[in-house]
Amino acid sequence: MGNDDHRRRKTPCGFCMAVFKWIPVVFITAVIAWSYYAYVVELCIRNSENLVGMILMLFFYHIALILFMWSYWRTIMTSVGRVPDQWRIPDEEVTRLFRADNPETQKRILNSFARSLPVTNRTMNGSVRFCEKCKIIKPDRAHHCSVCNSCVLKMDHHCPWVNNCVNFYNYKFFVLFLGYALIYCLYVAFTTLHDFVQFWKVGAYENNGYSEQGQLNGSGVGRFHILFLFFISIMFAISLVSLFGYHIYLVLVNRTTLESFRAPVFRVGGPDKNGFNLGRYANFCEVFGDDWQYWPLPIFTSRGDGFSYPTSTDQSGEAPPAQRYAAMGDTTTNSKKPEPGAVTVAAPGPSKVVKSATRTGTALGKRPIIKLQHGSSPV
Repeated sequence: MGNDDHRRRKTPCGFCMAVFKWIPVVFITAVIAWSYYAYVVELCIRNSENLVGMILMLFFYHIALILFMWSYWRTIMTSVGRVPDQWRIPDEEVTRLFRADNPETQKRILNSFARSLPVTNRTMNGSVRFCEKCKIIKPDRAHHCSVCNSCVLKMDHHCPWVNNCVNFYNYKFFVLFLGYALIYCLYVAFTTLHDFVQFWKVGAYENNGYSEQGQLNGSGVGRFHILFLFFISIMFAISLVSLFGYHIYLVLVNRTTLESFRAPVFRVGGPDKNGFNLGRYANFCEVFGDDWQYWPLPIFTSRGDGFSYPTSTDQSGEAPPAQRYAAMGDTTTNSKKPEPGAVTVAAPGPSKVVKSATRTGTALGKRPIIKLQHGSSPV
Protein backbone atom coordinates (compact mmCIF):
# COMPACT_ATOMS: atom_id res chain seq x y z
CA MET A 1 0.00 0.00 0.00
CA GLY A 2 2.88 2.35 0.67
CA ASN A 3 5.21 0.94 -2.03
CA ASP A 4 4.39 3.72 -4.50
CA ASP A 5 5.16 6.33 -1.88
CA HIS A 6 8.42 4.56 -1.04
CA ARG A 7 9.45 4.53 -4.70
CA ARG A 8 8.54 8.20 -5.06
CA ARG A 9 10.82 9.14 -2.16
CA LYS A 10 13.77 7.43 -3.87
CA THR A 11 13.59 9.88 -6.78
CA PRO A 12 15.22 13.34 -6.46
CA CYS A 13 11.86 15.06 -6.85
CA GLY A 14 10.26 12.79 -4.26
CA PHE A 15 13.08 13.44 -1.81
CA CYS A 16 12.69 17.21 -2.25
CA MET A 17 8.95 16.94 -1.65
CA ALA A 18 9.54 14.87 1.48
CA VAL A 19 11.91 17.54 2.81
CA PHE A 20 9.51 20.33 1.83
CA LYS A 21 6.72 18.73 3.91
CA TRP A 22 8.80 19.18 7.05
CA ILE A 23 9.13 22.97 6.65
CA PRO A 24 5.95 23.78 8.68
CA VAL A 25 7.13 21.47 11.48
CA VAL A 26 10.59 23.10 11.47
CA PHE A 27 8.94 26.52 11.57
CA ILE A 28 6.77 25.65 14.58
CA THR A 29 9.76 24.08 16.36
CA ALA A 30 11.84 27.21 15.72
CA VAL A 31 9.10 29.47 17.09
CA ILE A 32 8.86 27.34 20.23
CA ALA A 33 12.65 27.38 20.67
CA TRP A 34 12.75 31.18 20.33
CA SER A 35 9.83 31.58 22.74
CA TYR A 36 11.74 29.46 25.26
CA TYR A 37 14.74 31.78 25.06
CA ALA A 38 12.60 34.92 25.24
CA TYR A 39 10.60 33.69 28.22
CA VAL A 40 13.24 31.91 30.28
CA VAL A 41 16.28 34.09 29.61
CA GLU A 42 14.95 37.54 28.77
CA LEU A 43 11.79 37.62 30.91
CA CYS A 44 12.63 35.47 33.93
CA ILE A 45 16.40 35.37 34.39
CA ARG A 46 17.39 38.85 33.20
CA ASN A 47 14.25 40.78 34.11
CA SER A 48 12.71 39.23 37.22
CA GLU A 49 13.72 40.63 40.59
CA ASN A 50 11.53 38.31 42.66
CA LEU A 51 13.27 34.95 43.02
CA VAL A 52 10.21 33.12 44.33
CA GLY A 53 8.02 34.57 41.59
CA MET A 54 10.57 33.61 38.95
CA ILE A 55 10.72 30.01 40.21
CA LEU A 56 6.94 29.69 40.18
CA MET A 57 6.69 31.18 36.69
CA LEU A 58 9.35 28.80 35.36
CA PHE A 59 7.78 25.80 37.10
CA PHE A 60 4.33 26.24 35.54
CA TYR A 61 5.85 27.31 32.25
CA HIS A 62 7.84 24.10 31.93
CA ILE A 63 4.81 21.95 32.82
CA ALA A 64 2.81 23.58 30.02
CA LEU A 65 5.77 23.31 27.63
CA ILE A 66 6.42 19.61 28.36
CA LEU A 67 2.77 18.61 27.86
CA PHE A 68 2.58 20.76 24.75
CA MET A 69 5.72 19.31 23.14
CA TRP A 70 4.92 15.76 24.23
CA SER A 71 1.50 15.92 22.55
CA TYR A 72 2.98 17.59 19.47
CA TRP A 73 5.68 14.93 19.15
CA ARG A 74 3.20 12.06 19.50
CA THR A 75 0.94 13.63 16.88
CA ILE A 76 3.82 13.90 14.43
CA MET A 77 5.45 10.51 15.01
CA THR A 78 2.38 8.28 15.34
CA SER A 79 1.94 6.15 12.23
CA VAL A 80 -1.30 6.22 10.27
CA GLY A 81 -1.42 2.43 10.58
CA ARG A 82 -2.03 -0.18 7.95
CA VAL A 83 -5.19 -1.87 6.76
CA PRO A 84 -4.79 -5.68 7.17
CA ASP A 85 -4.59 -7.99 4.19
CA GLN A 86 -8.04 -9.42 4.89
CA TRP A 87 -9.45 -6.15 3.53
CA ARG A 88 -7.41 -6.42 0.32
CA ILE A 89 -9.18 -7.72 -2.77
CA PRO A 90 -7.24 -10.43 -4.66
CA ASP A 91 -5.79 -9.40 -8.01
CA GLU A 92 -8.13 -11.66 -9.98
CA GLU A 93 -11.15 -10.07 -8.27
CA VAL A 94 -9.75 -6.61 -8.98
CA THR A 95 -9.44 -7.55 -12.65
CA ARG A 96 -13.05 -8.75 -12.68
CA LEU A 97 -14.12 -5.56 -10.94
CA PHE A 98 -12.45 -3.26 -13.46
CA ARG A 99 -13.75 -5.32 -16.39
CA ALA A 100 -17.34 -5.27 -15.15
CA ASP A 101 -19.61 -3.79 -17.79
CA ASN A 102 -22.00 -2.00 -15.42
CA PRO A 103 -22.08 -0.57 -11.87
CA GLU A 104 -24.48 -3.26 -10.64
CA THR A 105 -21.99 -6.00 -11.46
CA GLN A 106 -19.25 -4.11 -9.63
CA LYS A 107 -21.59 -3.64 -6.68
CA ARG A 108 -22.29 -7.39 -6.49
CA ILE A 109 -18.56 -8.22 -6.61
CA LEU A 110 -17.73 -5.79 -3.82
CA ASN A 111 -20.67 -6.78 -1.65
CA SER A 112 -19.82 -10.45 -2.06
CA PHE A 113 -16.21 -9.93 -0.99
CA ALA A 114 -17.15 -7.70 1.97
CA ARG A 115 -19.91 -9.90 3.37
CA SER A 116 -17.63 -11.13 6.18
CA LEU A 117 -16.14 -7.71 6.95
CA PRO A 118 -17.59 -5.32 9.59
CA VAL A 119 -18.55 -2.52 7.21
CA THR A 120 -21.68 -0.39 7.45
CA ASN A 121 -20.65 2.59 5.32
CA ARG A 122 -21.60 2.65 1.67
CA THR A 123 -21.24 4.84 -1.40
CA MET A 124 -24.15 6.89 -2.67
CA ASN A 125 -25.25 4.04 -4.95
CA GLY A 126 -25.29 1.58 -2.04
CA SER A 127 -22.05 -0.22 -2.89
CA VAL A 128 -19.29 -1.13 -0.46
CA ARG A 129 -16.56 1.53 -0.50
CA PHE A 130 -13.49 0.48 -2.47
CA CYS A 131 -10.10 2.20 -2.85
CA GLU A 132 -8.83 1.87 -6.41
CA LYS A 133 -5.28 2.89 -5.42
CA CYS A 134 -4.83 0.59 -2.43
CA LYS A 135 -7.07 -2.18 -3.87
CA ILE A 136 -8.85 -2.66 -0.55
CA ILE A 137 -12.32 -2.45 0.90
CA LYS A 138 -12.35 0.74 2.94
CA PRO A 139 -13.14 0.21 6.63
CA ASP A 140 -15.81 2.45 8.11
CA ARG A 141 -14.65 6.08 8.42
CA ALA A 142 -11.42 5.34 6.51
CA HIS A 143 -10.34 7.47 3.55
CA HIS A 144 -7.45 7.55 1.14
CA CYS A 145 -4.92 10.32 1.77
CA SER A 146 -3.15 11.45 -1.39
CA VAL A 147 -0.30 12.97 0.67
CA CYS A 148 0.36 9.84 2.75
CA ASN A 149 -0.56 7.69 -0.28
CA SER A 150 -2.46 5.18 1.82
CA CYS A 151 -5.88 4.53 3.30
CA VAL A 152 -6.06 6.09 6.77
CA LEU A 153 -8.28 4.71 9.54
CA LYS A 154 -10.84 7.24 10.82
CA MET A 155 -9.19 9.97 8.83
CA ASP A 156 -9.94 13.47 10.10
CA HIS A 157 -7.68 15.51 7.81
CA HIS A 158 -4.08 15.80 6.73
CA CYS A 159 -2.39 18.50 8.79
CA PRO A 160 0.73 20.12 7.26
CA TRP A 161 1.72 21.56 10.66
CA VAL A 162 2.38 18.04 11.94
CA ASN A 163 3.24 16.51 8.54
CA ASN A 164 0.87 13.66 9.28
CA CYS A 165 -2.71 12.56 8.93
CA VAL A 166 -4.91 13.12 11.95
CA ASN A 167 -6.46 9.69 12.32
CA PHE A 168 -7.69 7.01 14.71
CA TYR A 169 -4.29 6.46 16.30
CA ASN A 170 -3.28 10.08 16.99
CA TYR A 171 -6.56 12.00 17.19
CA LYS A 172 -6.36 12.14 20.99
CA PHE A 173 -2.79 13.44 20.74
CA PHE A 174 -3.87 16.07 18.22
CA VAL A 175 -6.69 17.39 20.42
CA LEU A 176 -4.35 17.49 23.42
CA PHE A 177 -1.74 19.25 21.29
CA LEU A 178 -4.26 21.98 20.41
CA GLY A 179 -5.37 22.28 24.03
CA TYR A 180 -1.88 22.47 25.52
CA ALA A 181 -0.70 24.83 22.77
CA LEU A 182 -3.58 27.14 23.69
CA ILE A 183 -2.72 26.90 27.40
CA TYR A 184 0.94 27.58 26.60
CA CYS A 185 0.12 30.70 24.57
CA LEU A 186 -2.35 32.04 27.12
CA TYR A 187 0.09 31.46 29.97
CA VAL A 188 2.90 33.24 28.13
CA ALA A 189 0.62 36.13 27.18
CA PHE A 190 -0.71 36.49 30.72
CA THR A 191 2.71 36.46 32.39
CA THR A 192 4.23 38.90 29.88
CA LEU A 193 1.29 41.32 29.98
CA HIS A 194 2.78 43.38 32.82
CA ASP A 195 6.08 43.89 30.99
CA PHE A 196 4.22 44.65 27.78
CA VAL A 197 2.24 47.42 29.49
CA GLN A 198 5.31 48.80 31.23
CA PHE A 199 7.12 48.94 27.91
CA TRP A 200 4.83 51.78 26.77
CA LYS A 201 4.85 53.77 29.99
CA VAL A 202 6.92 56.92 29.93
CA GLY A 203 10.09 56.51 31.95
CA ALA A 204 8.97 53.13 33.35
CA TYR A 205 12.36 51.61 32.60
CA GLU A 206 14.47 54.73 32.71
CA ASN A 207 16.98 53.05 34.95
CA ASN A 208 16.93 49.79 32.99
CA GLY A 209 17.88 50.98 29.52
CA TYR A 210 14.80 52.99 28.59
CA SER A 211 14.60 56.72 27.77
CA GLU A 212 11.93 59.14 29.01
CA GLN A 213 9.73 58.39 25.99
CA GLY A 214 9.71 54.71 26.79
CA GLN A 215 11.97 53.87 23.87
CA LEU A 216 14.72 51.28 24.06
CA ASN A 217 18.32 52.29 24.31
CA GLY A 218 21.06 50.15 22.85
CA SER A 219 21.46 48.23 26.10
CA GLY A 220 17.79 47.26 26.21
CA VAL A 221 17.42 45.48 22.86
CA GLY A 222 16.63 42.22 24.62
CA ARG A 223 13.29 43.58 25.81
CA PHE A 224 12.03 43.51 22.25
CA HIS A 225 11.95 39.72 22.69
CA ILE A 226 9.35 40.17 25.43
CA LEU A 227 7.34 42.58 23.30
CA PHE A 228 7.24 40.22 20.31
CA LEU A 229 6.64 37.24 22.60
CA PHE A 230 3.42 38.85 23.83
CA PHE A 231 2.23 39.66 20.31
CA ILE A 232 2.99 36.22 18.90
CA SER A 233 1.44 34.36 21.84
CA ILE A 234 -1.76 36.41 21.45
CA MET A 235 -1.92 35.77 17.68
CA PHE A 236 -1.42 32.03 18.08
CA ALA A 237 -3.94 31.89 20.93
CA ILE A 238 -6.61 33.58 18.79
CA SER A 239 -6.17 31.01 16.00
CA LEU A 240 -5.96 28.08 18.42
CA VAL A 241 -9.06 28.88 20.45
CA SER A 242 -11.36 28.47 17.45
CA LEU A 243 -9.60 25.34 16.18
CA PHE A 244 -9.51 23.70 19.61
CA GLY A 245 -13.15 24.56 20.26
CA TYR A 246 -14.17 23.11 16.90
CA HIS A 247 -12.41 19.80 17.54
CA ILE A 248 -13.89 19.55 21.04
CA TYR A 249 -17.28 19.91 19.38
CA LEU A 250 -16.37 17.17 16.87
CA VAL A 251 -15.29 14.88 19.73
CA LEU A 252 -18.57 15.39 21.59
CA VAL A 253 -20.69 14.60 18.52
CA ASN A 254 -18.38 11.78 17.33
CA ARG A 255 -17.68 13.28 13.94
CA THR A 256 -14.53 13.83 11.91
CA THR A 257 -13.75 16.93 9.90
CA LEU A 258 -14.41 15.03 6.68
CA GLU A 259 -17.74 13.74 8.02
CA SER A 260 -18.79 17.25 9.02
CA PHE A 261 -18.47 18.35 5.40
CA ARG A 262 -19.83 15.15 3.82
CA ALA A 263 -22.06 12.90 5.87
CA PRO A 264 -21.18 9.19 5.87
CA VAL A 265 -23.62 6.96 4.01
CA PHE A 266 -24.93 3.98 5.98
CA ARG A 267 -26.33 0.71 4.71
CA VAL A 268 -29.38 1.52 6.84
CA GLY A 269 -30.69 5.05 6.72
CA GLY A 270 -28.45 6.53 4.04
CA PRO A 271 -26.43 9.72 4.71
CA ASP A 272 -26.36 10.66 8.39
CA LYS A 273 -23.91 13.05 10.08
CA ASN A 274 -24.98 11.72 13.49
CA GLY A 275 -24.67 8.07 12.56
CA PHE A 276 -21.82 7.46 15.02
CA ASN A 277 -23.18 9.69 17.78
CA LEU A 278 -23.46 7.65 21.00
CA GLY A 279 -24.02 10.53 23.41
CA ARG A 280 -21.52 13.14 24.56
CA TYR A 281 -19.86 11.16 27.33
CA ALA A 282 -19.60 7.97 25.25
CA ASN A 283 -18.28 9.98 22.31
CA PHE A 284 -15.64 11.56 24.53
CA CYS A 285 -14.61 8.17 25.92
CA GLU A 286 -14.33 6.76 22.40
CA VAL A 287 -11.42 9.15 21.79
CA PHE A 288 -9.95 9.58 25.29
CA GLY A 289 -10.70 6.16 26.78
CA ASP A 290 -12.47 5.01 29.94
CA ASP A 291 -9.75 5.76 32.51
CA TRP A 292 -9.92 9.45 33.45
CA GLN A 293 -6.35 9.36 34.80
CA TYR A 294 -5.01 9.10 31.25
CA TRP A 295 -7.27 11.73 29.69
CA PRO A 296 -4.76 14.63 30.01
CA LEU A 297 -1.77 12.53 28.91
CA PRO A 298 -0.76 11.84 25.28
CA ILE A 299 -0.97 8.08 25.81
CA PHE A 300 -3.11 6.02 23.46
CA THR A 301 -6.31 5.02 25.28
CA SER A 302 -8.95 5.25 22.54
CA ARG A 303 -11.63 2.58 22.30
CA GLY A 304 -11.85 0.04 19.53
CA ASP A 305 -9.51 -1.13 16.81
CA GLY A 306 -10.13 1.57 14.19
CA PHE A 307 -11.95 -0.79 11.79
CA SER A 308 -15.48 -0.95 13.22
CA TYR A 309 -17.51 1.45 15.32
CA PRO A 310 -20.85 1.24 17.13
CA THR A 311 -23.49 3.43 15.54
CA SER A 312 -26.40 5.37 16.95
CA THR A 313 -28.77 2.62 15.75
CA ASP A 314 -26.98 0.17 18.07
CA GLN A 315 -28.40 1.94 21.13
CA SER A 316 -30.77 -0.66 22.59
CA GLY A 317 -30.15 0.12 26.25
CA GLU A 318 -28.87 -3.40 26.93
CA ALA A 319 -25.18 -2.56 27.27
CA PRO A 320 -23.02 0.54 27.59
CA PRO A 321 -20.85 1.59 24.61
CA ALA A 322 -17.68 0.12 26.14
CA GLN A 323 -19.26 -3.34 26.27
CA ARG A 324 -20.61 -2.96 22.75
CA TYR A 325 -17.05 -2.32 21.55
CA ALA A 326 -15.90 -5.56 23.14
CA ALA A 327 -18.85 -7.50 21.80
CA MET A 328 -18.70 -6.33 18.19
CA GLY A 329 -16.02 -8.73 17.05
CA ASP A 330 -16.29 -9.37 13.31
CA THR A 331 -20.05 -9.07 13.05
CA THR A 332 -21.38 -7.17 10.11
CA THR A 333 -24.92 -6.54 11.31
CA ASN A 334 -26.54 -5.54 14.55
CA SER A 335 -28.45 -8.21 16.43
CA LYS A 336 -31.87 -7.33 17.80
CA LYS A 337 -34.38 -9.33 19.79
CA PRO A 338 -37.33 -10.42 17.64
CA GLU A 339 -40.72 -9.06 18.51
CA PRO A 340 -43.21 -11.35 20.27
CA GLY A 341 -44.80 -13.68 17.78
CA ALA A 342 -42.05 -13.13 15.25
CA VAL A 343 -41.36 -15.72 12.58
CA THR A 344 -37.68 -16.35 11.90
CA VAL A 345 -36.90 -16.45 8.20
CA ALA A 346 -33.51 -17.46 6.81
CA ALA A 347 -32.58 -15.28 3.85
CA PRO A 348 -30.85 -16.89 0.88
CA GLY A 349 -27.23 -16.10 0.16
CA PRO A 350 -23.84 -16.95 1.52
CA SER A 351 -24.00 -14.58 4.47
CA LYS A 352 -26.77 -16.60 6.19
CA VAL A 353 -27.87 -13.62 8.23
CA VAL A 354 -31.04 -14.32 10.22
CA LYS A 355 -33.98 -12.05 9.47
CA SER A 356 -37.29 -11.83 11.29
CA ALA A 357 -40.82 -10.85 10.37
CA THR A 358 -43.92 -10.26 12.46
CA ARG A 359 -47.33 -11.39 11.31
CA THR A 360 -50.25 -9.32 12.48
CA GLY A 361 -53.94 -9.23 11.79
CA THR A 362 -54.50 -12.98 11.78
CA ALA A 363 -56.72 -12.78 14.86
CA LEU A 364 -59.13 -10.58 12.92
CA GLY A 365 -59.35 -13.01 10.06
CA LYS A 366 -57.58 -10.66 7.72
CA ARG A 367 -54.78 -11.41 5.34
CA PRO A 368 -51.51 -11.55 7.31
CA ILE A 369 -49.35 -8.44 7.09
CA ILE A 370 -45.65 -9.06 7.21
CA LYS A 371 -43.50 -6.37 8.80
CA LEU A 372 -39.91 -6.84 7.67
CA GLN A 373 -36.94 -5.76 9.65
CA HIS A 374 -34.13 -4.09 7.76
CA GLY A 375 -32.37 -6.26 5.25
CA SER A 376 -34.95 -9.10 5.26
CA SER A 377 -36.55 -10.67 2.23
CA PRO A 378 -40.33 -10.87 1.67
CA VAL A 379 -41.95 -14.18 2.54
